Amino acid sequence: MQTYNVSEELNRTFGAPGTESRKEAENQAWEEYNAQILLDARKSAGLTQSELAEKIGADKSYVSRVERGLTIPSISTFYRMVSAMGLTVELR
Repeated sequence: MQTYNVSEELNRTFGAPGTESRKEAENQAWEEYNAQILLDARKSAGLTQSELAEKIGADKSYVSRVERGLTIPSISTFYRMVSAMGLTVELR
């Protein structure tokens, strides 16, 4: 049985922790994670992209780009999206 060291693979693929390439990869991963959370939340709220876009004063293509991780919404737009889905954000 072979063992697989995830840390070594991450270092090999993205660079050592603290390097610029690793930071960029981590940022990209967070952006994709947040995009997926917004997509799942919209679907759970029973809204289409068009309905959400109308509620926040944007167009459907903007919501689509956010959900695909191509566009990062501003903080104010993020809060409008969350509120339009009937959710709240809690900072701890």
